[in-house]
Amino acid sequence: MESQPIEAKVGTKAFLLQYFNQTTDNLIADVSTLTEAQLTFKPAPDSWSVSQCLEHIVASEKMLFDMAKKEMEKPAQPELKDQVKTSDTALISMMTDRSKKFQAPKELQGTGEYKDPQVAINDFLAARKPVLEYIENTDVENMRNHISDYPTGKSDGYQNLLFIAAHCARHTKQIEEVMVNPNFPKG
Repeated sequence: MESQPIEAKVGTKAFLLQYFNQTTDNLIADVSTLTEAQLTFKPAPDSWSVSQCLEHIVASEKMLFDMAKKEMEKPAQPELKDQVKTSDTALISMMTDRSKKFQAPKELQGTGEYKDPQVAINDFLAARKPVLEYIENTDVENMRNHISDYPTGKSDGYQNLLFIAAHCARHTKQIEEVMVNPNFPKG
């Protein structure tokens, strides 16, 4: 699935919402017509199926949003904004770079429960809806004033939310890698 270019200015609420919508549309376009055999196909025993990727995206969406909200509930620290060194664009690039693989925590590893793409899409949309509502109702400057410490450095509330959409984009690429496997079942 070829993603559409984002037209809104990076760092704005419009950009954040547009990126969330783009990642939603790309995921749905990729999986909406898949059969059970396609959803459960694994390219290798140690690889994830599309179903497992979808489970991971849904579970991560909820967990990452809970983490982002907890950070936003802490007192604002606008004096630390200059310590955020990663740009929004760099964060997206880093997250969507599939040349580096990571092991998901056990609780975020899918088991292959999705046999119907519409069930997965409905669960994904249900997990994403509160994130979008939160973005709609939160001021960007307020997001930028909430600084978080992570092993990779400092980020702000805006980037914590951007990370959720970029995580979805990363695993949508993983789904596409499964789908181009020569042994992927025909529709």
